[in-house]
Amino acid sequence: MKKRVVSLIMVAALAASMFAGCGKKEAAETSSEGKVLNIQCWNDEFRGFFEQHYEGYEKIDDASGKIGDVTVKWTETPSKDNAYQENLDRVLKNQESAKADDKVDLFLVEADYALKYVDTDYVLPVADIGITEDDTKNMYQYTKDIVTDSKGVLKGVSWQACPGILFYNRDIATEVLGSDDPETVQEAVKDWDTFTATADKMKAAGYKMTSTVNDTYRTYSNNVSGKWVQDGKLVIDDNLMKWVDDSKKMVDAETTVGTSELWSDDWNKGMFTENAVFCYFGPAWLINFCMHGEEDGSVAKAGKWGGCVGPQSFYWGGTWLCAAAGTDNADLVKDIMYKFSCDEAVLKALVEDNDQFANNKPVMNEMAKSDYTSKVMGGQNPLPMYCEGAEKVDLSNLSAYDQGCNEEFQNAMKNYFDGNASKEEALELFYKAISEKYPAVELPE
Repeated sequence: MKKRVVSLIMVAALAASMFAGCGKKEAAETSSEGKVLNIQCWNDEFRGFFEQHYEGYEKIDDASGKIGDVTVKWTETPSKDNAYQENLDRVLKNQESAKADDKVDLFLVEADYALKYVDTDYVLPVADIGITEDDTKNMYQYTKDIVTDSKGVLKGVSWQACPGILFYNRDIATEVLGSDDPETVQEAVKDWDTFTATADKMKAAGYKMTSTVNDTYRTYSNNVSGKWVQDGKLVIDDNLMKWVDDSKKMVDAETTVGTSELWSDDWNKGMFTENAVFCYFGPAWLINFCMHGEEDGSVAKAGKWGGCVGPQSFYWGGTWLCAAAGTDNADLVKDIMYKFSCDEAVLKALVEDNDQFANNKPVMNEMAKSDYTSKVMGGQNPLPMYCEGAEKVDLSNLSAYDQGCNEEFQNAMKNYFDGNASKEEALELFYKAISEKYPAVELPE
């Protein structure tokens, strides 16, 4: 294949392209006299925590509430098809000219695209709203690195850190492996070759190892040796190609349900006893947000999940709070960001009441040694595993290309897994998608 060459798009250029001509202009003046607090987010997760843990909040309905004399308005735009970012781009561009009651005060971002926003003047440094370096000293460093701009300025905070583990079905483990003890299960999934061999044992017993090959992708991708784009060139890491080879084996051997997307109906079915699969990969928020713990028939409601480290340590996601430049509720925004990232009582409650893993080392180390248990996990305390994993998170290979490259790589490889293309043809589909999405990146020969 011929080499296609153009220069590397730098992170700052990527961010600037999203807000053409706007990222460098002087931020609008902030104040603390607003009558409406506008919060932009993509689902109801943070709103649920807010209703439960922010003292003084009075819920009116699912879209609004009150804090004293201030009306709180929630705008929840789903992430699907990039709708959330498109809406956020629009309202931030209009921030300076927006009416006082329409100005964005607080918005949420995820790791995959955080830099796009924090590297512009649309986000206030946390120091500007009164959150100090001393306030953030107990946070896991990687959670700060993700929302630190190219000048080294911290521009967001999070209530959660998201180290991941392997969740396994205790009943299936007992039947197939002879025990549901974490040490026994860990030995059966200690590396990817052992994991694949155990999948064959699960099939022989009538079970699937995973709901989809996409379940394992993030664990492989978190353990790459380099960035997607190096010196302007696209590089597919060996660990990602191992994911391709291992996944193809599992699809062909029918040890996984298939190639469905995460969050799909097929992916969700394995969370229920009737269609139970052996394992899922995820952080603490998977329990609260995805495992159907209140629904009859779910493995979670029965308390039948267990946890172990799995083949490789990894992290997944997280939500960050950003103060919008031009907010007219700066004091209230500061208080919300502080309470949900620095207040140890609130952070501890998020662990105890919501199975979160809080972004505070002293809180989590204390609770890891406590008698805390997870009902969903059959009385197991998973916090020591999370604490160990959080310290291992390495963001040295994080880049502005991650979301696009990871999505297009999985999309292309699905054709190979499903038998609609050879591996080489699937790679060509991936290269084509990248050339369209990032035309300045040089592709492999």
